[in-house]
Amino acid sequence: MSSIQPLAARMRPSSLDQVIGQGHLVFPGSPLELLATGKSRTSVLLYGPPGTGKTSIAQVIAERTSQVFVELSATSAGVKEVRAEIAAAEKRLEADSTGTVLFLDEIHRFTKAQQDILLPVVEKGLIALIGATTENPSFSVNSALVSRSILMVLQPLGTDDIVGLLERAIAAPEGLGGAVSADRETLGIIAGLASGDTRQALGRLETCAATVLAAGKTEITSETVRQVTGSALQRFDRDGDQHYDIVSAFIKSMRGSDPDAALHWLARMIEAGEDPRFIARRLVVHASEDVGMADPSVLGVAVAAAQAVQLIGMPEARINLAQAAVAIATAPKSNAVYRAIDAALADARSGRTGEVPRHLRDAHYPGAKALGHGEGYLYPHNFKHGVIGQQYMPDAVLGTQYYRPTANGFEQTVINRLASITTMTEKE
Repeated sequence: MSSIQPLAARMRPSSLDQVIGQGHLVFPGSPLELLATGKSRTSVLLYGPPGTGKTSIAQVIAERTSQVFVELSATSAGVKEVRAEIAAAEKRLEADSTGTVLFLDEIHRFTKAQQDILLPVVEKGLIALIGATTENPSFSVNSALVSRSILMVLQPLGTDDIVGLLERAIAAPEGLGGAVSADRETLGIIAGLASGDTRQALGRLETCAATVLAAGKTEITSETVRQVTGSALQRFDRDGDQHYDIVSAFIKSMRGSDPDAALHWLARMIEAGEDPRFIARRLVVHASEDVGMADPSVLGVAVAAAQAVQLIGMPEARINLAQAAVAIATAPKSNAVYRAIDAALADARSGRTGEVPRHLRDAHYPGAKALGHGEGYLYPHNFKHGVIGQQYMPDAVLGTQYYRPTANGFEQTVINRLASITTMTEKE
């Protein structure tokens, strides 16, 4: 307890087999093992949420490798520093064939242009790059660099794995040295609050330990955890792939008619501080995209929720957002309107258009009638039922059916109505 190093730093693994929860990446003969033993100069990209072991893996390799290990962070280093390390690596390789492993933490902080300087040296095997990122490399790392590296995806740790680590941290001399105790249920609460982040879990444990020891006690209880460690960590980066993943889950839950799942993802976004206006916009879009004419009233609910966000703001507007999400999730579904407008747009973009039929052209300006505009137009309200058959499509797409209603919800009524219109116009 007397070390100035945080508990998470003191509990870092000293070998690859001590890295927990990443068995799919750490095994005898794995690319990481070969890199650590100097048997390979393969470059790797470590991608995963914070606290899953990216830096720990790099530091284990640093301890074991026979190659020179260089550590840089894209948060503080720039192209100048990278170029200097590349030059030093070239000299070492020429002098005595000593290889270099370059660990570049937060590699996504470099722009794609900055990342370009790594391409030739990785291509030639001059250095073995270990790039660590919390953002999806498909979006944040130069595609050419991704293709020259092995992508390794680290998973958030499960509760049991984290509980086991916390137990070791309590007992280990380099950890808390048995100064405190806690049952598995309490450690399970700490693990759950960490959302798969071992650094968060160890930090919460250390805080709890300091609190009980300061009070002259030794047992960490669930009440201790509730008093001193705050709410659960919310994994949600508004600029990263977590943002898109959670929004995607929210949308697909509504589309899949699961109101409980929709509310779960909505709550995750709200708790993480997502802009409620963004959420409201997605609700308005999907009220038409996924429900449409199967229940036309849902669009009104979504628009009203968006207006409520503007009028009253958070936290009260959470209720309006929830109502709209539940309305979309529980409504009958149809994407017929969505498909219809996209099909019509495809024709417009491909040039499948044609002239406006003469009888539909504007006849209100001087000289229009002399051009024959509006001639032969039949005003529907002059006919029984307000319907009359005449050509509305241009010749190029005459007979095309864009809107194909489903039999779901109100669209069954729409089908019946369209059939009635066809019958009535055929009789005229």
